[in-house]
Formats: sequence, structure tokens, C-alpha cells
Amino acid sequence: MTSLKDKSKSSPAIILAGGLGTRLRPVISDLPKPMAPVNGKPFLHNIFQYLVRQQINEVVLSVGYKNEVIQNFFGDNYAGIAIKYSVEIEPLGTGGGIKQAFELVNDFAFVINGDTFFDVELAALKEFYGHSNCDMALSLKQLQNFDRYGTVKLDKEQRIQEFTEKQLMSEGLINGGVYYLSKKLFDKVEVSNKFSLEKDVLEKYVHTLKFYGKTFGGYFIDIGIPEDYQKAQHDFA
Repeated sequence: MTSLKDKSKSSPAIILAGGLGTRLRPVISDLPKPMAPVNGKPFLHNIFQYLVRQQINEVVLSVGYKNEVIQNFFGDNYAGIAIKYSVEIEPLGTGGGIKQAFELVNDFAFVINGDTFFDVELAALKEFYGHSNCDMALSLKQLQNFDRYGTVKLDKEQRIQEFTEKQLMSEGLINGGVYYLSKKLFDKVEVSNKFSLEKDVLEKYVHTLKFYGKTFGGYFIDIGIPEDYQKAQHDFA
């Protein structure tokens, strides 16, 4: 079992904030997706408020497209959280962005999608990682009647056995996009500089590395499509 004593009391969070927001372009114009306005403030503002509640004091923002818009708004400290920037010169994919951001992290970090809000108890995810002695701990969300997401299948020990393709599901567990891992994970996989965390790590190594999933019941929204972006305006009011 991995001891949690070798991890800092408050691990930093890496936020993936390089999304183009292509499907939201008609509603948000020419902005990075995490900067989409929700009740007058960027969607990313709500993630920072959540991280304050989770007692996170350091963030690495993985940015690319129009990164100056994000840097000008958030600066090097926002809501009491210190910020570093990992700037992608060209799009590196979710995996490449995370790997580069880990160059600014000592070892362990949470990873969060900048266009998704999932109210996960981060301390519980970190503890689950330690008790599971796994390579990565994933947050999972139970959904009903959906077709936008692939599903995750677990064994009785909560180890992930399979990631399935997107299809219409009456119910199932989805990857909620909040992770806890060590930078050493990337020493165990063969990847290029540009790669997808989901396809090139999680799906490819699901049977050789230990990926465990913990289900959380907290509020979840993904603003990737206009309908849910409009829903966020109401939910975060």
C-alpha cells in the first residue's frame, strides 16, 4: 500500500484549459472554452471557487489557444490560489498537455478538465489512490439516459476493466474527468509528445496498468455543447 505521508498535504491541481470551444463558437465567439462566460464570469472561475473549498492552494493551468486571455484574467494568483502556466506552443492533446504540465509539479497532482465541473471530494480521491496502490485514480459519475460519453466497467475491487465507446445507455458509469496521479505514470507508457490521455493511456494500458475508479455523487456538468452551456447559466446563478 502506498503511504500518503510522502505526498504534500495539499497536492496541486493541473487544469486543462486549452480547449478551442469549437461547438460553442456560435454562443461564445472566439474564446477558449474554459473562458466561456457564465453569469458574467468565466466558467473557469467556478472551478477555482471549487478548488478553494477543496483547500487546493496551487494550480498549473495548461493553456494553448488564446492563452493570453486566460493569463490576463487570472494572473499569477486567483482567489488565493497560486498559478503557474504550462503553455502549449501547438496542441498536444489531453495527455501531452498533462505530461508537459507535470514539469511544473514535484510529483503528485490532481488533474481537472477546464470545461467540466464535477463536485468531487478531492481528499477522498487522493485517499482512494493511496489505499488502492494504483497508477491512477479516476472519479466516476453515474448517469442515466445518455449517449455523449463512453462508459467505465469496474471489477469488485473497483479496478477499471474496460472503457467502452459512446452509445445510447439507460444508465452507466462515466469518466468524470478528475484524476489523481504521479508524474511517474508517464515513465510507464510509450507515448509521443502529442497524445490523448483517454485513447493512448487509459484505453491502451487498462489491462497492464492499475487504473481504479471511485464513484462520486456530486453535481456534474460538461459545457461542451450549447444546451449544457445554457444550463450552466442557471445552475451557477
